[in-house]
Amino acid sequence: MAAIEKTEQLSFLLIPLMAPGHVIPMIDMAKMLARHGVNVTIMLTPLNFNRFSSVVNRAAMSGLPIRLLQIRFPSQEAGLPAGCESADTLPSYQLIQNFFVAIKLLQAIVEEKMEEMNPIPSCVIFDKHLPWMAEACQKFGIPRVSFDGMSSFTQLVMHNLYVSKIHQTVPETVPFLVPGLPHEIEFTKLQLPGLFNPRINDFPEFREQVRLTEAEAYGVVVNSFEELEKGYVDEFKKIRGGKVWCIGPLSLSSDDNLDRAERGNQASIDAAQCLKWLDIRPPGSVIYACLGSLARISAPQFLELALGLEASNHPFILVVNTGSESEEIEKWISEDGFEERNRERCLLVRGWAPQVLILSHPAVGGFLSHCGWNSTLESICAGLPMVTFPLFGEQFLNEKLVVQVLKTGVGVGARVSVHLGQTQRPEDKVTRDGIQAAVEMVMDQGEEGCERRRVAQELGKMAKRSVEEGGSSCLNIELLIEDIAKLAKQKKSS
Repeated sequence: MAAIEKTEQLSFLLIPLMAPGHVIPMIDMAKMLARHGVNVTIMLTPLNFNRFSSVVNRAAMSGLPIRLLQIRFPSQEAGLPAGCESADTLPSYQLIQNFFVAIKLLQAIVEEKMEEMNPIPSCVIFDKHLPWMAEACQKFGIPRVSFDGMSSFTQLVMHNLYVSKIHQTVPETVPFLVPGLPHEIEFTKLQLPGLFNPRINDFPEFREQVRLTEAEAYGVVVNSFEELEKGYVDEFKKIRGGKVWCIGPLSLSSDDNLDRAERGNQASIDAAQCLKWLDIRPPGSVIYACLGSLARISAPQFLELALGLEASNHPFILVVNTGSESEEIEKWISEDGFEERNRERCLLVRGWAPQVLILSHPAVGGFLSHCGWNSTLESICAGLPMVTFPLFGEQFLNEKLVVQVLKTGVGVGARVSVHLGQTQRPEDKVTRDGIQAAVEMVMDQGEEGCERRRVAQELGKMAKRSVEEGGSSCLNIELLIEDIAKLAKQKKSS
């Protein structure tokens, strides 16, 4: 109660990038901040407003000072179809450029809404992919805190790459060591995010603008917990002058099953049906495979994934690609008889799955993931080892953290990042043999498999402790609020 009294005048405005992996943790963050007595407003466009209104309304009904504020998304002005307001709703990634034009056009719309807000927010937490928020916050004299949904490990790796430029000194297929890290971590240039591994039409000016405005922000909130990546948090804090607050895992913001089921998009399968299927499986026997909301793997790559899972002889839940090649994928599933052949031990989910609910079920023993940071943390929270199948962005960096630093994962052998809107080269395809071998190692009941599971379960317990009262993430939220309260007081007295 003391926290609520102390911070009742503080109001935070949260503005995410319009993509599921960015909106979901911000909604979770809003709930965590509201529990500490901060008045929280989240700005969302109509599509995302509808996706998240039930979760936020439930939180508000429970007494939390949290609300959604709807803003228009300029789809048509940017040449996007009407109602196309989130990266996962783009009919084709050829329209990604138009999407970022719309994001830029949001600036005037957001500023107009901020003008109407009373009181003016004490702080804005913004997604780093909205670099124009620097100008907007300056206009209103509001401190801004950046959020990009990545780990401290990844932030440090990217900073050290940017400073050393080591990736520019080697051929793109030759592994090199990233300098200045607590562990020896190697990459090839082909595995790096777009800022260091640009391809045609890869928005170099935008990426540089993002990097600059993020570096100039008052501080950074990180969806992680200090015990998970201690050395990396310490080094990242040095770079950011101490203004780094690890406040995750944000997915632990709720232990309500309905919130878990509705976390993100409307699930395309009934959560009860999923749980019923899992209930009849032995503990730790099922592998859950999902490559994220933005991943649209090619039909040949999906075929390798499906047949690799089948060959592993473990029961599995597979989330099926719903992108441009979904027709071809469905045709193969039908003609090959894959679903029929595996009906006793396989559940196919077409579209959005209630992932957090699935991962927390005792029957699930491993998670085959693209290593997006939200999914990686959800796996850590569930105490599960991972089969790592990175695709693009910072996912190859997350894989190194899981496999080499935490030692809770096994890679399928992915070698090349395929940026959104690009086509995978046949020679870069991950084979069914690589997938089968990695699944079998993760699900293995021998000494190595048991040790991996033990470490994963210990990390899961640490994650839960970090968000409890007195835990590191809980304390960091309090420190962030205290910091903003001091700034607000200074502003009032000046």
